[in-house]
Amino acid sequence: MAASRPSLPAGYELLHCEEIDSTNAEALRQAAAGARGPLWILADRQNAGRGRRGRTWVSQSGNLFCTLLITVDRTAAQAATLSFVAALSAADAVSHFAPNADIQLKWPNDVLLDGKKIVGILLESAMSNDSSEIVLSIGIGINLRSHPTDVELAATSLRAENMEVPTPDKALAHLAKAWVRWLNPWQEEGFSPIREAWLARAKGVGQDIQVRLPNETLEGLFKGLDASGTLLLELGNGTCREINAGEVYFGAVEKNR
Repeated sequence: MAASRPSLPAGYELLHCEEIDSTNAEALRQAAAGARGPLWILADRQNAGRGRRGRTWVSQSGNLFCTLLITVDRTAAQAATLSFVAALSAADAVSHFAPNADIQLKWPNDVLLDGKKIVGILLESAMSNDSSEIVLSIGIGINLRSHPTDVELAATSLRAENMEVPTPDKALAHLAKAWVRWLNPWQEEGFSPIREAWLARAKGVGQDIQVRLPNETLEGLFKGLDASGTLLLELGNGTCREINAGEVYFGAVEKNR
């Protein structure tokens, strides 16, 4: 373990690892050992980084790999909406270093810079001894110096876009402050203000999109989110389909309406 001193909000602790399998895996280990957070886990390198749906998260040195371990007194459905809090926080952090870039949010939990993925988020839950509390690990990866090129979705980094490239410590400091700013309204008012803020930055709302599910591909109009964060897709026959998980694609989508 290596010492690190990014400026974090009061009450938040830091665990800095030089190399680890993944920060989310470490958060789950910390939770199993009794930790409840709030704890930021930062790694210089990951050798088994994970993304959504079991994908590998390419972990090139110089990028930000971190996870927030946090305990909340909410239902599982309410706790799941913290992924939107994380997305808004990460978008703010990226915007700080790329103030003139077009920063948008992609359902369910990606951040785009000029249409290309620069942030990925992975939210997982851990067991808690208190049934009224839910322990979460919220993994956030930000492409600072490099980005993968062999992925289906176009990706980018701050360096590739000729933006200021902060150290991971500095990027985490801005992310952690933004997290507190967005967590406060979530705690006080619930998901509603987060939903509104997320939709204001979302890519594709009111446009035709494609949603790929494990067993089918749907095309329709992105109508927005319901009160739980579920994507609302209006199909060609006028019916509305609720999407809890899937991959969203933009661009030219053939209209069936």
